[in-house]
Amino acid sequence: MSRLQELIKEYCPNGVEYKTLNDITKSINIGINPRKFFKLNPDNAKGFYVTVRELNGLKGVKQYDKTDLISLEAVNIINQRANIEIDDILFSNTGTVGKLALVIEEALNWGVNEGIYIIKPKKNIIISKFLYYFLDSELAYRDYSKKFTGSTLKHITQKALADIKIPVPPIEVQREIVRILDNFTELTEKLKEELKEELTARQKQYEYYRDKLLNFTLEIPRKKLGEIATDIYRGTGIKRDEVTTEGIPCVRYGEIYTTYNIWFDKCVSHTTLENITNPKYFEYGDILFAITGESVEDIAKSIAYVGNQKCLAGGDIVVLKHNQNPKYLSYALSTYNAQKQKSKGKIKSKVVHSSVPAIQDIEIPLPPIEIQNKIVNILDNFEAICSDLKIGLPAEIEARQKQYEYYRDKLLSFDKI
Repeated sequence: MSRLQELIKEYCPNGVEYKTLNDITKSINIGINPRKFFKLNPDNAKGFYVTVRELNGLKGVKQYDKTDLISLEAVNIINQRANIEIDDILFSNTGTVGKLALVIEEALNWGVNEGIYIIKPKKNIIISKFLYYFLDSELAYRDYSKKFTGSTLKHITQKALADIKIPVPPIEVQREIVRILDNFTELTEKLKEELKEELTARQKQYEYYRDKLLNFTLEIPRKKLGEIATDIYRGTGIKRDEVTTEGIPCVRYGEIYTTYNIWFDKCVSHTTLENITNPKYFEYGDILFAITGESVEDIAKSIAYVGNQKCLAGGDIVVLKHNQNPKYLSYALSTYNAQKQKSKGKIKSKVVHSSVPAIQDIEIPLPPIEIQNKIVNILDNFEAICSDLKIGLPAEIEARQKQYEYYRDKLLSFDKI
């Protein structure tokens, strides 16, 4: 019999009591709108403003180099409204509902965005980390997700969150479950880190052989994209608030960096023609370039579209039409040599720009279509080994995460009294 089984047999053999979150917390506070208190005045007190993106699970709150300056008035508001302390739990209430962080360091003069609830557990009833683990589980999500409001932007009210049911076993049982989950979390994270290192090594190996494969002798002609293009043009701006869940498929330039890889066949975003005054389309085989970015090294990242729909290109995207194998062009444009050309002459700043003339000037090797097709077949297989979540190391990382979540939820499931 395990230590946990012994404790359950001793302290709660007939099950545990479930209480509302409201019953086991001192308070559930909401953060503050930044417009109410941000005053960027160097003479005022320094503080840290927490938004949803800084919530970093059991690692606490991910802090950035930038420290915002806030007024003394703001500090007073923070202390009255939030008064964040070690072992408080931060819970996102809008958009990505349920993103969490456990406060693990002194939170002096922290401001918290209104999209976050500050949960203060009653420590004589429930251990903060036990509550964190439960709120992070599928068990809790199934409960509170029923209480979401909003259609596109999900939200949960304070009252709805306060009413969710939490198992409250005796402290001794909670402590043992936390110990088990801490060890399991550490082992899982360590294994995932090792797998990610292996995946990174595989990715570097893939890039090496990709560049080697595409580094032809002088017998293969090299062509500038301007010579290859049958047409080249810029897209039309699509604002963030013009993106819809249905309508015409579209790509915004930022998605080229964050969402797509070498090629794609479906768009993640849509919009409506009413939003676009001068629509610019792309279709099967076209290459898309993001000509605005934050990094000289990554500027003008390119992707090939191999889907069947006619789609809209957003602003700061250049569309290249051609008669070549689209995947071959995309692979060739992802090589170290091509990226050097994309970065040539660019200056590091907050925003880096490229242009249609700069894109047209990029030179790549252009073998006959038959050879392009063979190269694409080889690189597609290699790419799949590195990236496909159904095979290889990415699948192993995914499996480890699912295994952890399964056992966490199993440990946090109790019979009710």
